[in-house]
Amino acid sequence: MNTQWEVVIGLEIHAQLATKSKIFSGAATAYGAEPNTQACVISLGMPGVLPVLNEDAVRKAVVFGMAIEAEIAPYSVFARKNYFYPDLPKGYQISQFELPIVGNGHLDIEVDGETKRIGVTRAHLEEDAGKSLHENFHGSTGIDLNRAGTPLLEIVSEPDMRSAKEAVAYMRKIHDLVRYLKICDGNMQEGSFRCDANVSVRPKGQIEFGTRAEIKNINSFKFVEKAINHEVERQIEVIENGGRVVQETRLYDSDKDETRSMRSKEEANDYRYFPDPDLLPVFVSDELKAELKAALPELPEAKLLRFKTDYKLNDESATILTSSRDMADYFENVVKISGCESAICANWITGELSAALNRADLEISASPINTERFAGLVARIADDTISGKIGKQVFEFLWNGSESADEIIEAQGLRQITDTGAIEEIIDTILATNEKQAEQYRGGNEKMFGFFVGQVMKAMQGKGNPAEINKILKAKLA
Repeated sequence: MNTQWEVVIGLEIHAQLATKSKIFSGAATAYGAEPNTQACVISLGMPGVLPVLNEDAVRKAVVFGMAIEAEIAPYSVFARKNYFYPDLPKGYQISQFELPIVGNGHLDIEVDGETKRIGVTRAHLEEDAGKSLHENFHGSTGIDLNRAGTPLLEIVSEPDMRSAKEAVAYMRKIHDLVRYLKICDGNMQEGSFRCDANVSVRPKGQIEFGTRAEIKNINSFKFVEKAINHEVERQIEVIENGGRVVQETRLYDSDKDETRSMRSKEEANDYRYFPDPDLLPVFVSDELKAELKAALPELPEAKLLRFKTDYKLNDESATILTSSRDMADYFENVVKISGCESAICANWITGELSAALNRADLEISASPINTERFAGLVARIADDTISGKIGKQVFEFLWNGSESADEIIEAQGLRQITDTGAIEEIIDTILATNEKQAEQYRGGNEKMFGFFVGQVMKAMQGKGNPAEINKILKAKLA
């Protein structure tokens, strides 16, 4: 990018709250139902129906606010945001405008080894709209109103980010946090976590912001980075060619890797916001705040620091193991159940288990190996019942079956041989049949030691104790 320009980015993240029912009705929020089977009369805006606020949505919004050290408004108001769109049957969206439930807060991100604080302007509750379907309708558009009325928390950042990389780091931090708090499942493929990016450029040193464009509904970290970078290049090119950036809403086309204009950007007064006459103001009592604060889980940054301090883990292992609350819980349970050193538990979870989960495209919560069975595997490796190499075989049996590690070891005859007499006997036989290689080792060719270890392990079908084999071999070859 041309170094004469500075990028200014703010994100509006929409997190779908993990409530069982919609924000103003008892209709279900489950994903994947047949179109319009979860659209109730309140979502449809039928005459005479009245919305009733879902208390669970309020609680989840307050919990998020506390986690980012934000101001929790004791008094907040729902407003009607008026606009016409086919998937908005009421002709307005119920949202919050002047008095949101969550005020100023912040999050710290780390990019290229440096920590930066990003301000959060507000987080407000609102209902989602329906969905327009363009595929398979042959020149028409289908409307699915299942999503209408689903509770959203819109998290609005300050324009504090100066690169696409910072924007992605911030979005990931919010994503991790809402999943840690269990207020949103964070499933981007299903649309339960998405963002709009406000992007502008200005000459380096200029205080005033440039004209911004808003890129709507981006639902992956990769696309956020690509969309912002493309939009930055577009705006710089427009200005340097003598043009003027227009304030507008744009759409990112991932197939063509470009943004294109959707409509001119609306201002708040275009929506004719006014307090919703059907909904009372929301009062958050000190008692409720105290209750929710007491129930807050350990937050990601605190957990990361504790894992490094208490478990003596390096940065990489601690980061992986605290990447989700479920992963952290899995690790701590394995350590507790197995009674093993944290290092061996961490190595097998971040190594063998994580690789298998990635191959199967599974979250740790869906792992075929529960903590009790995995702890059994780690314990048998730690006490030298099996070697690390055999441990990988046992892991495969654990992944594909339901037996315990002990049952697999006995059934498959995988117990490690530690009998020094038996190991010596095999080593003597191998040395006797490989005298030339033994002389090469004694003559200074240290690579031959690996050859002998391999021969012994092969003869013992991988069941020999590696430490004993190395010890006896060194003595015999001295």
